[in-house]
Amino acid sequence: MAEAIQSKWLVGLPFGTMLGVLYSVTTISGPPLAILFNNQGLVKDEFRAGLALVRVTESGLTAIAYYKLGLFIEESRSILFVLVPCVVVGIPLGALLIRRLDAETFRRICMSFDAWVVGFGLSRVLIEVKLMESPWAYGVMAATILIDVCLLYVFFTARRGTVQSSHALASLRSGNRGGPT
Repeated sequence: MAEAIQSKWLVGLPFGTMLGVLYSVTTISGPPLAILFNNQGLVKDEFRAGLALVRVTESGLTAIAYYKLGLFIEESRSILFVLVPCVVVGIPLGALLIRRLDAETFRRICMSFDAWVVGFGLSRVLIEVKLMESPWAYGVMAATILIDVCLLYVFFTARRGTVQSSHALASLRSGNRGGPT
């Protein structure tokens, strides 16, 4: 592992500035952050907490900038009253779930939700820019959901086989070679 950066301000200021520019242009900031936090030798919980803190800060500052630029329309302001309580409830609920679920299972479920939302958004954009008519545009979302369900089926089927194999192996190691006792 590389040596941890000692001059945090000397590196942090240009790194943070470039990270902010990258996030504002592409909304991608995870990989550079992961490299930085990994280089600093953070343990798993510190790594997650640091990443979450930066992501919340990025999102909050982006929302403030969008508001100041007048990019929020009345419809988006009205939905704020729905989103804020969902975020306030969702973050602790997600933290509780990730402690109870296998991390990879939780990650797959979150990615599935993201795929469904992106599929819906793409369908709506196709309708808005008049590239497809309303019922047909939702075929994009339906295709996304179908592909995702297939991928989830493969993941959970393979996962179940792995879990059953590990239980059988543990049973053999403990001396329980037969069936139920």
